[in-house]
Amino acid sequence: MQHNLMRFVAPLAIAAVITLTGCEQKPETMNVGTGDPMAAELANAAPVEAPPMIKTSHSYRCKDNSLIFVDFMTDDKTASFKSTKEGAITVLRATEAGKPYVSADGKTTVTGAGNAITYNGEACKAG
Repeated sequence: MQHNLMRFVAPLAIAAVITLTGCEQKPETMNVGTGDPMAAELANAAPVEAPPMIKTSHSYRCKDNSLIFVDFMTDDKTASFKSTKEGAITVLRATEAGKPYVSADGKTTVTGAGNAITYNGEACKAG
């Protein structure tokens, strides 16, 4: 009986030893190098300005009965213009706050930013 028990226990002991030999307990090492190669450039870089957010959004009815949509941004120098509700956005920029917003191609101009604006020379009211 003892001999049969030894034939059963011995293979289990050998299997356990083989299984545990595959588990080396060495610490993981990483090559961290000498640091960030761009550290100096990043330290001397100018601060990045976040893009402006929408300050107000208005739909305007103009004298010719057309409807336009304008989003005015928090920097007071940028606006998003759409000639239809789902239309393409045209970015308008002003040289400084309070000046007219003009598209890059110069075809779209918005003056003002409240309930009454002028769009390409035509009066429009928020509605």
